[in-house]
Amino acid sequence: MSSPLLDLEPKLLWQHFDGIRLIPRPSKHEEEISAHVEQWASDKGYDLQKDEAGSMVIRVPATEGHENAEIVVLQGHLDMVCEKNADVEHDFMTQGIEVEVDGDWVRAKGTTLGADNGIGLAAAMALADDPDVVHGPLEILATVDEETGLTGAKMLDASMIKGRILLNLDTEEDGAIYMGCAGGADADAFLKISRRRGLLGSVPVKLAIRGLAGGHSGLNIIENRGNAIKLATRVLQAALYADIDVDLVSIDGGSKHNAIPRECFAVCRLDKGAIDGFRGIANSCAKDFREEFSATDPDLSVEVEEMDDDDATRQVLNVHARDRLLRLLDALPHGVQTMSRDVPGLVETSTNLAVVETQEDGLKFVTSQRSSVMPALFALRRSVTSNFRQAGAQVSYDEHYPGWQPNPDSPILNRSADVYEKLFGERPEIKAIHAGLECGLLLDKVPGMDAVSMGPQIEGAHSPDERVQISSTAKFYKHCAALLEDLA
Repeated sequence: MSSPLLDLEPKLLWQHFDGIRLIPRPSKHEEEISAHVEQWASDKGYDLQKDEAGSMVIRVPATEGHENAEIVVLQGHLDMVCEKNADVEHDFMTQGIEVEVDGDWVRAKGTTLGADNGIGLAAAMALADDPDVVHGPLEILATVDEETGLTGAKMLDASMIKGRILLNLDTEEDGAIYMGCAGGADADAFLKISRRRGLLGSVPVKLAIRGLAGGHSGLNIIENRGNAIKLATRVLQAALYADIDVDLVSIDGGSKHNAIPRECFAVCRLDKGAIDGFRGIANSCAKDFREEFSATDPDLSVEVEEMDDDDATRQVLNVHARDRLLRLLDALPHGVQTMSRDVPGLVETSTNLAVVETQEDGLKFVTSQRSSVMPALFALRRSVTSNFRQAGAQVSYDEHYPGWQPNPDSPILNRSADVYEKLFGERPEIKAIHAGLECGLLLDKVPGMDAVSMGPQIEGAHSPDERVQISSTAKFYKHCAALLEDLA
């Protein structure tokens, strides 16, 4: 069966993306996509260099007559966020992504699409292949493990990079050129718990929060979308405040540090006579949630499902452990904390309560903080840490990454904007982004590098609602091609 992507324009870009989307490429497991890109470079006769982390640089010769132009680095990452709806059967380690064309959009079927950053990678490969694109010498920099902490950029062997003009192809807004981004840090925790056997005569039920929009914890945090973990906590707390004796077996929600949790499931034990009351509390909360989140999460659902009684549901948290856990989840901050004092409309600092996972002897938490002001980033992480330690949890930190300081006087920024205006008759928006881009790390590693970031319209990144706009992808490619020619 022919792929629906192969009839789209620009053909070379969509052909490359079609090849990329068929290859499994979770973060930290980029072996197959790396082999695919290496084979392409070998077939084209391009020189390729790879560092110990697995990031690679592919050197593309200049169009004839433009060999003396400055080297331009086209940069993207090989991995993708792997998220799916709970009712979708998909193994990201072995299966490619099923896609469909819906009007002016390409989307996946119940999973993330991987347009972040498969479209950027495909664009770089297409620009190298396209005989109609005039360019100087190119270096295609493809990094690994961007989505779980920018590992490839952190560990990059900078000696591989000769160019000093960087076009990062990893932002997601049509008509915008980015000149800065937030830095980030994670605070993870583990809370030990004690258990007892559930009360005689109690029965297991599952509280299911589903249908939230989720999305990218940087790009979408400003929209104040619902967090499924927070909403499940509110239902459980409401039941306890209504004197319904809820014994908690487990609570599990979210799956990625950089995605807003879309689903959360809490398994409880209740006296059989209390189920109707618990369901009534859940329905009342659902009504409140729909009023609160109608604009951002119209498909939100709250359901109480009776379960089969088995050994897995018979061990419940001791009352003090349950209360400590729920108070912690209630107290942990989530969402926008401060707006920028310098850039109107830009989120400065935010935090994402990303994952709660019940294990045999405790609960694992993942949180992610972002800020364009590094002291504010560390202050927020300390605040999150204080909440964890107040509950008796052990806290661990992943290595933080720096922000990319905006430079309105950047030569490549102004060159990019001039080319865009000449092409499309209007000035692009010049922006900073409340998300982590590799530019900050790359500029630290490569002295004298000047950078911009751009991309097509991608919506719902890091969620199964991810989609990329076909018409803006054509604009993005046209802009990149014209900019390369201008630089050549």
